Formats: sequence, C-alpha cells, structure tokens
Amino acid sequence: MEKRRIAKSAEEFDRRFDDGEDIHDLIDISKAHIIRHIKKVRITLDVAEELVKDIDLIRAAIGVDRGALIKVWLHERVQQEKDTFAKN
Repeated sequence: MEKRRIAKSAEEFDRRFDDGEDIHDLIDISKAHIIRHIKKVRITLDVAEELVKDIDLIRAAIGVDRGALIKVWLHERVQQEKDTFAKN
C-alpha cells in the first residue's frame, strides 16, 4: 500500500478533507488527548436586570447563547485566578 502525500499547507489539508479524502494517515494523533468533562452541576444566580441586558447586547453582537457566553467568561476568570494563585 502506498503512503499518501502529506498536505503541504492547512489549506490543502482542508481541501482534501472537504473533498472527502480519507485523511487519517495524514494526522499525527500521538499527542492527542481526550477531554472528559466532569459531571455538570446546575447553579442559579440572581443578577440585576441591567446586567442581563448588557450581557444580551454582547451575546447578540457575537451571536452566541447567553449561557454559553457566561460559561466562557467564568472559565476564563477561573483560569486567570488559578494562574494568579500558582504564581504566589
């Protein structure tokens, strides 16, 4: 079996993928890892109506769900705080 030519650019890789070519032998998955999310927990927050309106303006502008945006912001802030604690 002949080994296929490796894609020389991301654009070529994307084109070959989009054309339905089997790209499994073009990918190095030796360093890949699976992210397993921990069990989700529901929380309830009471926030000011104005804050929700501001969040909705931002989420509408970027086209994402309110909950998704808040989750991203929380994740970013937690990472920032963890990094701060790690430096001390």
